[in-house]
Amino acid sequence: MGINSESDVAANIQIGPTTEGMVRIYIEGEGIDLPMDFSPEEAHEIAEELMAAAKTITAGK
Repeated sequence: MGINSESDVAANIQIGPTTEGMVRIYIEGEGIDLPMDFSPEEAHEIAEELMAAAKTITAGK
């Protein structure tokens, strides 16, 4: 499955700080239990990538 592949899989996502000073992205769904921890610097990079992708989509409209 790639970035442009559609899927019928439903999942919930939660994002927040951990007590260890990390930023956690937690994905939960049927058969999925995936906590991913990132340093604050990595979280900023991910946020920038999300913003850039959103701008790309909205610029094309």
